Parts: sequence; C-alpha cells; structure tokens
Amino acid sequence: MHPKIAMRRRDHPDHHPGSQLPVVAAVALGGAAGASARYGAELLWPNDPPAFPWTILLVNTTGCLLMGILMATVKFRFPGAPRLISPLLGTGLLGGFTSFSHYADNVRQLFDRGQPGYAVGDLLLTVAAALSAVTLGALGTRAVLMPRRPAPGDRR
Repeated sequence: MHPKIAMRRRDHPDHHPGSQLPVVAAVALGGAAGASARYGAELLWPNDPPAFPWTILLVNTTGCLLMGILMATVKFRFPGAPRLISPLLGTGLLGGFTSFSHYADNVRQLFDRGQPGYAVGDLLLTVAAALSAVTLGALGTRAVLMPRRPAPGDRR
C-alpha cells in the first residue's frame, strides 16, 4: 500500500479502536426502524402473485428520493452535522427501508412464474426509477438550499 494512503487511514478518527461501536449502533438502530417501515408498507399494500410488485418498487424509489434529499441537505445545509447522522439516517434508516435484494428476488420469482414481461419490466423500471429519484432528490434539494446567484451584470 502506498505510504500516503496508509497514513490517511490510520489518521482517520473512525479507524481508532472503539470508535466503530457508535457507528454500528446507529446503523443498527436506523436499519431496524427502516426495515420495520418497509414491512409496514408491505402489510398495508400487499402484492400477491401474479401481481406486479408495486410496493417494493415504490418503497425503493421513495427511499432513493429521500437518500438524495438527505445527502444534499447534510452537504449543503448542515456540513458540520454530527458524524452519526449519515450512518443513522442514510445507511441505517433508508438502507433498511429500501430492499434491493427483495427487488432481485421479486424479479427471480416473476421469471419462475412464467411472467418474463413483468420480470424485465420490474428489472428496468426499478433501476430507472431509483436512479432518477436519487438524482431528483439531490439536485432538487441543492437547488432549494443553494439558489443560483445572478452573475454580476445579470438583470432579472
């Protein structure tokens, strides 16, 4: 390993003994809450075969939108936020809420049930919706929190 890389790793405050426990606890707490919320959504809006798995598609899209909003808010509005905010809300809560493994299993089940159209549709729609949602969340939040300032000489 290059010496500069190794030095940075040792100097990072999260790489000292005992510093990981609060991060692990924050991720676990957020993950439990997020997974419970997803489970609640699946109870409220069940998708029984042969239906298209709309609930997980909407959960994953919503989670990605919220992740974009969260990351942009932390970066542009609260850059000095406590270091546990991202692990608690991002990795934990939203990581537990979204379930891309559940999405992959839904695609497999759709193929297994002889519904290749639904399977490919879910495969493509989830990726497109998730990427669009996180981008929209991040860019929209940035636009709200950091409005464009007119350049000198611009008249508006």
